[in-house]
Amino acid sequence: MEVSSLPLSPSQRGKLIAAGYTTLSSLSSVSAPDLARDLNISEHEAIEILKVSSQSSAQTAWDMLYEEEFMTRITTSCADLDNILGGGISCKEVTEIGGVPGIGKTQLGIQLAVNVQIPIDYGGLGGKAVYIDTEGSFMVERVFQVAEACIEDMPYNYPQKDFQARKNKMQPENFLANIFYFRVCSYTEQIALINYLDKFVAENKDVKSVIVDSVTFHFRQDFDDLALRTRLLSGIALKLMKLAKKFSLAVVLLNQVTTKFNEGSYQLTLALGDSWSHACTNRIILYWNGNERYAYIDKSPSLQSASAAYSVTGKGIRDAASHCKRVRIM
Repeated sequence: MEVSSLPLSPSQRGKLIAAGYTTLSSLSSVSAPDLARDLNISEHEAIEILKVSSQSSAQTAWDMLYEEEFMTRITTSCADLDNILGGGISCKEVTEIGGVPGIGKTQLGIQLAVNVQIPIDYGGLGGKAVYIDTEGSFMVERVFQVAEACIEDMPYNYPQKDFQARKNKMQPENFLANIFYFRVCSYTEQIALINYLDKFVAENKDVKSVIVDSVTFHFRQDFDDLALRTRLLSGIALKLMKLAKKFSLAVVLLNQVTTKFNEGSYQLTLALGDSWSHACTNRIILYWNGNERYAYIDKSPSLQSASAAYSVTGKGIRDAASHCKRVRIM
């Protein structure tokens, strides 16, 4: 449920939204003193607001359908891929994206970290991104290149009369400044960082996407106790699901592939086993079909299984059909 529907005064609703408290879930764990500070109100008034929000916390099925229909999404910059995703990568959900090396997982992660910053009046979220790099594959030069292309293409995708004036304020450097980058070198660091994200996002309420590239890497290295690995991964998944719901942001987990023996032959499948496949809301598999890249919705409670072609170009992720020459970025 949105804060705008709470039985509060217009002034209180306006202060909540301006401070980043847009949904009931964003108010669920904040204390009265912290809310009073953020809204510049008395602690007594903050207690009354929290009391109203707690009384309105139950949701009907109609509320859930309404939220799903108006769920905010992050464009992938590929119209065909956005189309099968219902408009892009969903906020308030965990989306896993996996595929073979060189298929464009990191490129898609970088594209989402840039696109989440597209201003609201140009069809975006006007947010910031957290990028967790476990493999060392994040390339700042590539982010700059994608950000430049995003600014260049914006007037064509989202025409507005005042674009030129706004463009002067939108520079690639600003896009880079709005990506919080964390380099993680072990699974213990990864767990610690996931535990810290709740506090970090609470202090940086503009964060609208968390990208983990990849969630797999450190859990495939020297991990003999598979039962322990499963428990640790389940804990990570649960925390990320709660984070997505609480702060209405998109969590994107990039995953690697492995081989699985099935019906007498080895087949490629996403890493971390069958139990991990239940850890996300949506699962997208990237694959090659000849020389073309495709994305396939393998699992989703609200989206039909479908495939869409995409390309990785100098500008980033784009429509496959609109580029005769495709640039493969490794």
